[in-house]
Amino acid sequence: MTDPLHSDLLALAQEAARRAGTLLRDGRPADLAVAKTKSSPIDVVTEMDIAAEKLITDLIAGDRPDDGFLGEEGASSEGTSGIRWVVDPLDGTVNYLYGLPTWSVSIAAEQDGERVVAVVAAPMRGETYHAVRGTGAWATGAWEGERRLACRPAPPLDQALVSTGFNYVTEVRTHQAEVAHRLIPLLRDIRRGGSAAVDLCDVAAGRLDGYYERGLHPWDLAAGDLIAREAGARTGGRPGERPGHDLTIAATPGVFEPLQQHLEALGAWHD
Repeated sequence: MTDPLHSDLLALAQEAARRAGTLLRDGRPADLAVAKTKSSPIDVVTEMDIAAEKLITDLIAGDRPDDGFLGEEGASSEGTSGIRWVVDPLDGTVNYLYGLPTWSVSIAAEQDGERVVAVVAAPMRGETYHAVRGTGAWATGAWEGERRLACRPAPPLDQALVSTGFNYVTEVRTHQAEVAHRLIPLLRDIRRGGSAAVDLCDVAAGRLDGYYERGLHPWDLAAGDLIAREAGARTGGRPGERPGHDLTIAATPGVFEPLQQHLEALGAWHD
């Protein structure tokens, strides 16, 4: 049985993600331009990232003024309720800037430091994924009603389809390319979608056998990690560590360990 508080948090996250997704999908200017850059000139923020985060935080704070926030575009407050919202208002900004469809709105709620609710909306897919800790992962889309998500049965590693992403700092992405070059002969193939949250949900939905990336921030992975785990995937970082900035891995259980071992041997977590 779902905790009533978690049900309320889920409903609020779903509404915030729906409104932000609609704003981003329908409000994208034809002349959309870069508003600022972050880690490098190719790590961009648009006016729509900023507007979507404000919409999400204003909506949630209006309903729950004592909660804390951690947002990619600057939202940061401790709060006093024990609940913190981790928000990526537009995961896949470069895709969005170029008019590519793989981008998402990612919202997670943490209770006393543990993720309990997650929502990822992918408006150009017409799909929204959600999870509450301990109750499974679900999605809505072109099909009727909610569909329970389950990761794929584990194939041998050489038949696994794995996704990854690349950092915006030149030296880091060069090393990541070298890792991918050495890893790809061991797999069926590698994909690069451009939204960590969508990749994690694709592992949950059985569309990928695995996903890994170096350099993710909490807002990139908070919601997708919970959704993947609730769909039966294993997630982690380097051996014995949780997913984080050094390395994030999500995979169907039989793929997770060999993929993690190869990434560790290849030094995927450092320059």
